[in-house]
Amino acid sequence: MGRTKGGSGAKNGRDSNPKHLGVKVYSGETVTAGSILVRQRGTRIHPGSNVKRAGDDSLFATVDGKVVYGERKDRKIVSVEPVAEAAN
Repeated sequence: MGRTKGGSGAKNGRDSNPKHLGVKVYSGETVTAGSILVRQRGTRIHPGSNVKRAGDDSLFATVDGKVVYGERKDRKIVSVEPVAEAAN
């Protein structure tokens, strides 16, 4: 006799782990260089100034600053405006 249980119930029960995708930092928030802004599959949101795209299409900040979302040529983009350094 085979080892599998009879009926179709034994063919169910598999599910993938959650991937925690989505926007991680919203407009107006301040970030440090290297902070992940968006986790995504494909380029739903494109990188703007001071933002780069990682190998898994995540977007991350390259400078410290304030996050700004907008549009350019009918594409959603995210940029980081650098904060002015306080003179000591």
